[in-house]
Amino acid sequence: MPKKKPRKRSKSSTSAIAITLRRTAVWLITAGTISIQATSCGFLPTPSSTPAPSAEHSGPTTATRFSGCRQFFAGGVAPSVPQAPMQRELCYEAFAILHSGASRTPVFVAERLTRAGIEEANEKRTNRFFADARLPRGERAELSDYKGSGYARGHMAPAGDMSNPTAMAQSFSLANMVPQNPAQNSGAWSKIEQDTRRYVLRAKGNVFVITGPVFGPDSQTVGANRVRVPTHLFKLVYDESTGKAWAHWQPNSEDARAGRPISYAELTQRVGMQLLPHVQLR
Repeated sequence: MPKKKPRKRSKSSTSAIAITLRRTAVWLITAGTISIQATSCGFLPTPSSTPAPSAEHSGPTTATRFSGCRQFFAGGVAPSVPQAPMQRELCYEAFAILHSGASRTPVFVAERLTRAGIEEANEKRTNRFFADARLPRGERAELSDYKGSGYARGHMAPAGDMSNPTAMAQSFSLANMVPQNPAQNSGAWSKIEQDTRRYVLRAKGNVFVITGPVFGPDSQTVGANRVRVPTHLFKLVYDESTGKAWAHWQPNSEDARAGRPISYAELTQRVGMQLLPHVQLR
């Protein structure tokens, strides 16, 4: 019997398959883009109402350098963070900031605290907030963004940590601020800052502190420049002499309470950043 010739697909059938393949590819690319954006700059891919979110950050990360102020990081090594556009490293007298031009806030703020420094930290607050001129206008917060917003200009590196006039003045840069609930700012969060200073006064050496905001997918914004309002704040404390680290984690809300700290491993999972790279914790 003669062999049957293979049936040829019609042009319409081939065209339909091609369209389906193209649509599938576009969907996969779009889904990947959204996933990367959601995990950049410490953004949480889980609802902001979740008290203890657990997130997997599979996107690429990059090591920050801070070549001009490595003294603020344990072992002189700065954190590794998810890759994101418009991130700028800023060095100050007493702290360092990785700033995000997307959120117009810090990604994190790093300090090295010592007993001697805290004992000298009795400078009078200047309360002269200012927009940092080192940041492009399209990437920074302005004073007008906070006016009438209902949020406080919340320090990440606290004014109470500053031990000289220059450091005190620089701590009022808006690059060091996030929109913070006023009650949390003056209440539970202030207690965490004071407790941290009290711990430093008992420590035998350097205490490295990294503070920052975390944004949920539905984070609000304030002002014409759309400064993002964090859903949570964190403060990581690492005692170099003991090799121990812990973190404070709080919702940015009026009813926030200063609860028990969480572990470094848990904080890393929540924020998607290696804040203490190459440090062996005890």
